[in-house]
Amino acid sequence: MAQKKRVLSGMRPSGSLHIGHLSGVLENWKTLQNDYDCFFFIADWHALTSEYADTSNIRESIIDMVIDWLSVGIDPEESTIFLQSSILEHAELHLLFSMITPLSWLERNPTYKEQLKEVKGRDLSTYGFLGYPVLQASDILIYKANSVPIGVDQLPHLELTREIARRFNYLYGEVFPLPEALLTQNPKLPGLDGRKMSKSYDNVILISDHPQVIDKKIRPMVTCPHRIRRNDPGHPDHCPVYSLHQVYSSKDELDYTAKGCKTADIGCIECKSILINNIQTLLEPVHERRRKYEKKTKRVREIIEDGAKRAERVAQETIKEIRELLKLGL
Repeated sequence: MAQKKRVLSGMRPSGSLHIGHLSGVLENWKTLQNDYDCFFFIADWHALTSEYADTSNIRESIIDMVIDWLSVGIDPEESTIFLQSSILEHAELHLLFSMITPLSWLERNPTYKEQLKEVKGRDLSTYGFLGYPVLQASDILIYKANSVPIGVDQLPHLELTREIARRFNYLYGEVFPLPEALLTQNPKLPGLDGRKMSKSYDNVILISDHPQVIDKKIRPMVTCPHRIRRNDPGHPDHCPVYSLHQVYSSKDELDYTAKGCKTADIGCIECKSILINNIQTLLEPVHERRRKYEKKTKRVREIIEDGAKRAERVAQETIKEIRELLKLGL
């Protein structure tokens, strides 16, 4: 039987996840674990690159986030789930990669430039923030991952990982495969206020939200600005509610709501009611699994610890090989 190719992906621990994470990342992870040897990690060191001044939420967010993973169907029997900071080999490989990574490679990273301009209230002029792509490369290459599921906007990061791998292989010998992108279609979900769904905007529908909370959040959601009165025709493409319909509703429902909006045959309340029902139905089995794990947090910790043991074995083999190539130690 042919050995499965390896995939690696991770998330920063930032508490409960929203439905954008479900549609954009977790549904994809769930599919990948059927065909790949999947390593999914909690990126707590990466959280420090921007949240180093206040670490109070990192630890308490870990269990909550992993419960979300498990509740949507990430299977610890099929996938390796682990905490980044438990595997010290990530840090060692990060250090070794930092010795060979030109500063100019990091400075031209488009995300680095954008966030320096956009992020307010935090000092990001640190080596940790500048050098996080090097840590990201170590996360991927320590496991010799063949593929990384990413969106198009993350391609520059993966290319930097590939450049670091090429440089290392050229200097010391062929150790690392060049990981390929598994491009995913990440729908840009609008939030309750029409802006991008983000917890920083407080405009999200959480995976863990109860049905009544989902109803309460969506009912007052902004809609097409052209529909000031009930009998005003609208433009579905200008409506964030319709954007959510495109992800969570059937084709027939899409056609019905689009036509009804354009002709004013249906009101925004009916349109929202269809969406509410669809999201509640989608999350019903997720909530059922979530309730079980919320009562078994000890088991969740065991899953993370067991995953760390599996990850550590792989990481230690890679570091042993690298130390030998670099003539480190006695």
